[in-house]
Amino acid sequence: MYSVSELYIPQTLGEALAYLSEHPDTRPLAGGTDVLVQMRAKRLEDVRLMSLEKLPELTGIRCREDGVVEIGALTTFTQLAASETVAQRAPMLRTAALAMGGPQIQNRATIGGNVCNGATSADSAPGLFALDAVLVLQSAAGERRVPITEFYSGPGRVKRDPKELLLHIELPAAAPRHGDCYLKFSTRKAMDLALIGCAAACEIGEDGAVSKAAIALGVAAPTPIRASEAEAFLTGRKPGLEDLEEAGRLALQSASPRSSWRASKEYREQLIRTLAKRAFRAAYESAGGVL
Repeated sequence: MYSVSELYIPQTLGEALAYLSEHPDTRPLAGGTDVLVQMRAKRLEDVRLMSLEKLPELTGIRCREDGVVEIGALTTFTQLAASETVAQRAPMLRTAALAMGGPQIQNRATIGGNVCNGATSADSAPGLFALDAVLVLQSAAGERRVPITEFYSGPGRVKRDPKELLLHIELPAAAPRHGDCYLKFSTRKAMDLALIGCAAACEIGEDGAVSKAAIALGVAAPTPIRASEAEAFLTGRKPGLEDLEEAGRLALQSASPRSSWRASKEYREQLIRTLAKRAFRAAYESAGGVL
């Protein structure tokens, strides 16, 4: 059922990076919720695996003195949902963690694996896009920092060098009046992939005007995307209901949804318009804004 040519379990990060340098065809194994499914379906055969279970450098959620939050690549979705740091700094990531699969999957699946798998339906991706997350990767040659918005290259493809490991994800320090929201629409209420996922984040000034707007979408294009036209429209405004309607329309301009057996293109377009305006309204109000 599972065709494995070798399973290597490094005891230190240095050992792991040295092994990847010598064997770039290796598949890193964290929770296994994606890799083992691919192996069972025989999309991966005679595969060389490297377990990351012994690497503490990839674990933990920390808030640094400069306000930046570091989320270790091996953080499970259960740990993400239980983190007080995440709940205070980026509550929409907690929402996304609880929306991802069921308890068994949340106990095993890691945020690093969710990102590196490259799926546009990944529940963590829209929130990380909206928060301007930065990925910190390392190889034997050194460290590399990549904005998550530049990491995805296509469906199921990311710009991780085979000799690299994702160490952690950085969330920039939050402004005093910050709000965010993640909305997922799926056919079932649980244990289902998103038809559309939408994350919104905003920062507002004392006058209630939006100083920074972010709207990110999953399953709206071959990769997760930012709705730049809608963001530019909302920035500088004290939005009203008509502004939110326009933002939803503009969010669709950034998207290129397609029809599949799960939903038609037209249905996804309606979801994009609706979720974008609802998510941004919730983010604006959680930042202290009043419509």
